[in-house]
Amino acid sequence: MKALLDVHTHSIASGHAYGTITEMAKAASEIGLKLLGITEHAKGIPGTCDNFYFTNLGALPREMFGVEMMFGSEINIIDYEGHLSLEQKFINCLDIRIAGMHRFCYRHGNIEQNTSAVIGAIKNPDIDIISHPDDGRTPLDYERVCRAAKEFDVLLEINNSSLKAKNRINVFQNCCRMLEICKKIDHPIIMNSDAHFMNAIANFEQCQKVLEAVDFPDRLVINYDLDRFKEFIADNRAKKG
Repeated sequence: MKALLDVHTHSIASGHAYGTITEMAKAASEIGLKLLGITEHAKGIPGTCDNFYFTNLGALPREMFGVEMMFGSEINIIDYEGHLSLEQKFINCLDIRIAGMHRFCYRHGNIEQNTSAVIGAIKNPDIDIISHPDDGRTPLDYERVCRAAKEFDVLLEINNSSLKAKNRINVFQNCCRMLEICKKIDHPIIMNSDAHFMNAIANFEQCQKVLEAVDFPDRLVINYDLDRFKEFIADNRAKKG
């Protein structure tokens, strides 16, 4: 099936990505993508935008080159309780709210500490997606993480860039474990490219290998159903304010 959306990408505003919003929207249009999310890094990542950047996202068009656009942030999980690096007033400005652990902002803990951190972020009523929960350097109890994601209506991400990264440990195996549990408990996942340049947008080649390895059902991949994803976001906003 064809993926219709990719909602974890970065523009030049993130400081270590290289495309403008216009260039990224045009590239998404050229490959037939229906929805593109651009989610800049929150402060804590070297070179990224100031928090004030997020207050003016309303100035951006929500359709470009025939592609529906959403704008948000990949927010840092900063401690073992799952606290976030972006203040509430800025989170309120975002179309998409992603939370993830990054080495500049989070100190690798043991499996209990890391699991507590991720579940803390999952329980946050503002979070839609947990980014790349797959690095063996920050081991997780995937049974607990997946069940928490189901309970609190949060999507777990299979990240194409993470699967290619050479500085992470056991990413493929950890993604397989996470998918096996999501299949067992009937909870959807999301594929994202984590593109930092236009040619990586909606490139899910590595994600597909993981899905195939565990025979993951298409009906649980939210990228294949645009209406379902939009309803998911709308429901989260309605329930969580």
